[in-house]
Amino acid sequence: MKKILIKNRKAHHDFEVLDKFEAGIVLKGHEAKSLKNGGGNFTGSFVGFEDGELYLKSFNINLYEKSTLEAYEPTRPRKLLLRKAEILKIAGELSTKGVTLIPLTCGLEKGRVKIEIALVRGKKKHDKRNDMKKRDQERRINAAISEH
Repeated sequence: MKKILIKNRKAHHDFEVLDKFEAGIVLKGHEAKSLKNGGGNFTGSFVGFEDGELYLKSFNINLYEKSTLEAYEPTRPRKLLLRKAEILKIAGELSTKGVTLIPLTCGLEKGRVKIEIALVRGKKKHDKRNDMKKRDQERRINAAISEH
């Protein structure tokens, strides 16, 4: 992805990323315009598997400011576009206990809106603490190196 529009900031904190995929997304015109203006939110969103297809659920896209729509559902399920082999691989991985699929980023590539999704496993509290300790140690080392 060339230009990132929205990032799921909690994803790397709460989950261990196992595998990443880039998918197209089926949007209406006003939704694409709203996303290009930064009008989206990944909070609580996830990817669901229905009838052999993937859907991005609970992804909030704000109403485009110049749109005249009255009946608009900002969190409607949106179909994700992937190759058949990728969908089959994801379906096989999702059968594993504790593995889920979440969106990481939303961006533009050649004028088209793309979603980066990831197979993830939830982190335990002690894993989060260990990650924080590692980051803190790296910051201290980098600070010490930059001083000298």
